[in-house]
Amino acid sequence: MSGEIAARLRDLGLELPPAPSPVANYVPTLIAGNLLFISGQISKTGDGTLLSGRVGDTVSVEDGIAAAKACALNVLAQAQAALGDLDRIAQVMRLTGFVNAGPDFTDHPKIINGASDLMVAVLGDRGRHTRAAVGVSGLPAGAAVEVDAIFSVK
Repeated sequence: MSGEIAARLRDLGLELPPAPSPVANYVPTLIAGNLLFISGQISKTGDGTLLSGRVGDTVSVEDGIAAAKACALNVLAQAQAALGDLDRIAQVMRLTGFVNAGPDFTDHPKIINGASDLMVAVLGDRGRHTRAAVGVSGLPAGAAVEVDAIFSVK
């Protein structure tokens, strides 16, 4: 991986994990015109560790933010696999973040900021996006966070 975005990742001390393989009957990415759709990526780190549990219950806010960051790195890994070069990203159009949280937890946006902040740190103004942050009662494999994305591409 080379280019401006790869250099920014290195400068930030970040490394993309291998793009995760689908675990069900779906594809990880689809390109339609100039849009790249990326399926939901759960909070799994590059070494395969699943960041799991319920934010506000068994997972702290800080660990939830780290889980969202892991999701964002997986989203970028999928983009790299689909595009061959992250410099082809013109704009992050939309992130949707799902937080595995109990019924009394209401700080979902703060958790998903982990993903949003990473996109802006890595992509600059191209990383600014629309977003939804949603609380859910469970996620695949018990993941703490899941994030999907839509990018416009060159």
